[in-house]
Amino acid sequence: MESAARSVDVVVIGAGQAGLSAAYHLRRRGVDDVAVLDAEDGPGGAWRHRWESLTMATVNGIRELPGMPAVDAADEEPARHAVPAYFADFERRSAVPVERPVRVRRVEDDGRGGLLVRSEEVGGAPRPTLRTRAILNATGTWSRPFVPSVPGAAEFHGRQLHTVQYPGAAELAGQRVGIVGGGISAVGFLLELEDVASTVWYTRREPVLRDGPFTQEAGRRGVASVAERVRQGLPVRSVVSATGLVRTPALREAERRGLLARREMFTRLTPTGVLEADGTETPLETILWATGFRHELRHLAPLSLHGARGGIAMDGTAVAADPRILLLGYGPSASTIGANRAGRAAVDALLAGWDRRREPSR
Repeated sequence: MESAARSVDVVVIGAGQAGLSAAYHLRRRGVDDVAVLDAEDGPGGAWRHRWESLTMATVNGIRELPGMPAVDAADEEPARHAVPAYFADFERRSAVPVERPVRVRRVEDDGRGGLLVRSEEVGGAPRPTLRTRAILNATGTWSRPFVPSVPGAAEFHGRQLHTVQYPGAAELAGQRVGIVGGGISAVGFLLELEDVASTVWYTRREPVLRDGPFTQEAGRRGVASVAERVRQGLPVRSVVSATGLVRTPALREAERRGLLARREMFTRLTPTGVLEADGTETPLETILWATGFRHELRHLAPLSLHGARGGIAMDGTAVAADPRILLLGYGPSASTIGANRAGRAAVDALLAGWDRRREPSR
């Protein structure tokens, strides 16, 4: 029954970097009536699921959580161990109360200016409904891997794996592997598999590799480009699509060896491989789709946040059409670099809106 719903001021959905940052800043600003819901069994968010060979030396940068020192881990330590341990330390130090494992199924308007959050224990047992004034959504993308629709996919007799299923180089040793995607993960797989497998790299567009260090100004320009798209309500693109890949010494050396010889995207899969753009067939045993993710927002579907242009129009971190919903990790904040800033910005925007509504009319 709705009358038995538990009422809280704010619900934070997701306890990855952005969610923990938001919960921290809420407490610092005096908002203690907060429920933090997380679907994982323990701290660490999506980092708990990264492949074992992704070490702290090769991971793409991790910003420290608020009030914490930087991650202190050896270069050879797997990120899937080091980062969850760091998150767990933050939860202990900051006393952020995280309820887990809890999966949010639906968020609905209660018809009286509030929101109803319906969730369940991971495993299926329902939980009491939460009634809240606002939601800070930080569910990320890891649970929504994207694989493009390609003709012949059902005919292919080999393995098709997404980044989330990457088994490590040893399991692909001796195979012909097609790697699809133009981002950091795809390039990392090319480097890791170079000595054990035969790889072919496919991208839809020519990859953009940047010379020189990745400056703060370049990062700001990339973030601004993505932010403008979400402000207009256009579908989100990744920050890396705007900034390109930094030509590190490792990538420069890989280019010299011919490892980054990208091919135009194939036109279809065949039972034994792929049909190239020029009509020839290339035999492959595994397709590794490093094709990114979509934002995990399916639980917000009852609120009809997507507009006619295909995306969700944003005002900073708040949904323009419904400022009760703030999206962390959507658009320009979808990175470890932007996560802390997004958490703080979302709390600032939320409380500023509350203050405006309390001001007497003139």
